[in-house]
Amino acid sequence: MPPKSKFSAEISQAQQRLATATANGRTDYEQVRQMVDSVVPFNNHVGVRVTEVGFATAVAEVADRKEMRNHLGTVHAGALFLAAEVACAGAFSGGLATRIAQVQSFVLRDSRVSFLRPATGRIRATGTIDENVVSAILADEGEGRYEIAGKALLKDDSGTLVGKVDFDYVCWMK
Repeated sequence: MPPKSKFSAEISQAQQRLATATANGRTDYEQVRQMVDSVVPFNNHVGVRVTEVGFATAVAEVADRKEMRNHLGTVHAGALFLAAEVACAGAFSGGLATRIAQVQSFVLRDSRVSFLRPATGRIRATGTIDENVVSAILADEGEGRYEIAGKALLKDDSGTLVGKVDFDYVCWMK
């Protein structure tokens, strides 16, 4: 199990806010989206925003800004990767919303990136996580360590696929 970070109190508060988003057996995905969009300071600093969250799916966007470009004038690979990772983290939060208070840690272990075309303009990353694993975690209701696969597709405003990223996460439930 990873050590507690100095952000543990902030994350705990966010988990409690998210727990209210799942009251009465219904998940308020807009409230989940707001929590995911605000909980990691670096994402906001860079300008990657979470725009949609659903069950095991989410969308994050990289705005069309000069600061997000590389020396070739296309969207920087680091910004693309961050958007993909944020989208998959949002998908995790949407899928596990009803048990989010029991999530002790969710960390990225490995990733594989394929940049397919130069990315220009606003980029949307659509992230998903394995619904079978989510269902198993929700059904288990106990403590444990889980391996979770995520996938993100990166598209420009015309819908052209510019990249795809596969993620391997580890989640500890308490």
